[in-house]
Amino acid sequence: MIIHVGIVEDEKEIRESLAVLINGSEGFTCVHTFETAEEAIIAIPTLNIDVVLMDIHLPGKDGIQCIAELKPQDAAVQYLMCTSFEDTDSVFKALKAGASGYLTKTTQPSKILDAIVEVYKGGSPMSSHIARKVVDSFHSSNRENSEMKKLSEREKEILHLLSQGLRYKEIADKLFLSTETVRTHIRNIYEKLQVNSRTEALNKTSSK
Repeated sequence: MIIHVGIVEDEKEIRESLAVLINGSEGFTCVHTFETAEEAIIAIPTLNIDVVLMDIHLPGKDGIQCIAELKPQDAAVQYLMCTSFEDTDSVFKALKAGASGYLTKTTQPSKILDAIVEVYKGGSPMSSHIARKVVDSFHSSNRENSEMKKLSEREKEILHLLSQGLRYKEIADKLFLSTETVRTHIRNIYEKLQVNSRTEALNKTSSK
């Protein structure tokens, strides 16, 4: 199994370091790197890419806009944020745009590779740090009424346990579930956010 990876990152040193990491690791290959979202939007649909590592801060369109344009074209391509931005708004917008995971640039190389494998297999890596931000985001403004209601009671329970720092296996043991079932629930949380985002986008388009 070879996972084909794309990188969208404007900082040359980081872009090249990620490419070296991926090409130097068994089971991975870096198909292409991009400096801008505009380049990625044109090229990614034409390439055989499974997972894209996406920065948020880019010249021109940002990484969130990039995902929002690319994801509807091919839902099979998975987008994994790899950014220095950790504010709640950026996290929430990235997940809603279609990201399947969120990492910071300080993440250990081995953890980046693990996250790529997880999203490739249909998972959604979410650290306790990011889960807390999602929970906080749900409870801010009117999101408790609009977003939280889209989640099942089990999904809410799992999200809160994640935010408390429990690992997937610990959550599975606590709730008498399999680890794979926990992964599925987390994936569903992402997908419900993404469906809402696509609906909002369609509504905005139709209103123009």
